[in-house]
Amino acid sequence: MSELKSPLYEWHVAAGAKLADFGGWDMPIEYPQGTAAGAPGGVLAEHSSVRERVGLFDVSHLGKIEVRGPGAAEFINSMLTNDLGRIEDGSAQYNLICDESGGVIDDLIVYRRSSEDLFLIPNASNCADVVSVLQSHAPSSIEVVGAHQSYGVLALQGPLSREIIAGLGISIDFDYMAFSEGEIPGHEELGSVIICRTGYTGEYGFELVPRWDQTLALWEILVSAISKVDGRVCGLGARDTLRTEMGYPLHGHELSTEISGLEAGAAWAVVLTKEKFIGREALVKLKADGLKRTLKAIKSLDRGIPRGGMELLKDGRVIGEVTSGTFSPTLKVGIGLALMEPSIKVGDTLQIDIRGRISEVEVVKAPFVPSHVR
Repeated sequence: MSELKSPLYEWHVAAGAKLADFGGWDMPIEYPQGTAAGAPGGVLAEHSSVRERVGLFDVSHLGKIEVRGPGAAEFINSMLTNDLGRIEDGSAQYNLICDESGGVIDDLIVYRRSSEDLFLIPNASNCADVVSVLQSHAPSSIEVVGAHQSYGVLALQGPLSREIIAGLGISIDFDYMAFSEGEIPGHEELGSVIICRTGYTGEYGFELVPRWDQTLALWEILVSAISKVDGRVCGLGARDTLRTEMGYPLHGHELSTEISGLEAGAAWAVVLTKEKFIGREALVKLKADGLKRTLKAIKSLDRGIPRGGMELLKDGRVIGEVTSGTFSPTLKVGIGLALMEPSIKVGDTLQIDIRGRISEVEVVKAPFVPSHVR
């Protein structure tokens, strides 16, 4: 068992969830049944609930960092690859923090409250590293605080998520990657809650950030609401199949200190025209020299299922490696993401070795299923 527990750990145990280590945290992989009496559980059912109705995830293991002080936004902008000048207060932005070689220490979401107040959500296992890097570069006027266990994070995802949020009396008149912050009508005891129009599933959805000690109360309110529309509590197993269908990168798989954002298809979040960010010079050189590998999507042409670490071959020659692979509950076929030589094109047929059996895959364009985030 992991040392770190979500504020919902006891709830997950009581619900019979299958638990596993995620970045040092005991987190639910799947549940044995749905919220409705007698509804079967498991990754496939939870995945389908998100695509077709609504699902609720506990992602409180994600990191939280507060950055405050005069020039906080300018400072963070000098550290990360994207351009915070492109968003207004009340908006969130996907970002990368790199090392000097251009490798990715982590990918994270930045919530811009104001030019002097930012809230960052990195990955669970990298939160301490991100805090350390930011603190080592921050001027004395700017405070960088690790707040990993000060807030919970809940993800409400799926086409009915709008209905659930509206049913709580919350205005949902804000765009994708925008957020609001305040009390929920009738539940003022929860205190201030951040509600952002974002997620990691490709569906219309929200992420809610309550105080740590109020996470269980908000969770139970949302569980009650989704049960009325045949929604489900969902584990991180479904979160992974959902994000893979969208072609979203996962740190440690598609991004790492050995895999740059340019190679991983995240060039849209790497603004090389900025004057300064960590790793900029290395990434400018990498682009100028030409990428030796790029991330592409693959779909099985037979019953094979790609898995991370498998070699990709073309005409008997190794041309890449699978970074993530799974069975797609939506398409009912094996899918994956893979780093491969840039010369490989969409429509090419490749081979993977699955325990001694050659399986064929086709290079396709991601996402595997339509995005409904907007």
